[in-house]
Amino acid sequence: MSMPLPVDMAWWLTAVELPALAGLFWLHQRQRDQTERALESLSRDSHGAIQAARSALADYKLEVAQTYASLGALKDVETRLTEHLLRIEAKLDQASKQVVSRY
Repeated sequence: MSMPLPVDMAWWLTAVELPALAGLFWLHQRQRDQTERALESLSRDSHGAIQAARSALADYKLEVAQTYASLGALKDVETRLTEHLLRIEAKLDQASKQVVSRY
């Protein structure tokens, strides 16, 4: 016992509702496509930026490895400096003793 739709209701569905729903579906699909394209573009850009950062970091690590002194070299310089300062200190002590003994 289904009742046939009144002519006004059928006209409303055909003339207004279906085109409105089709338009909304089309807008949704277009927005979805634009969003996917934007995400792909951002993904490419971010991958490029990440690669550039990795490359810069690798270059910096190489520069550090080539130009900065090693721990062993620093210890050697420290030892030589300490020995030299101790010799200077001994000479100053000896000189001050000679000055004191003169007076």
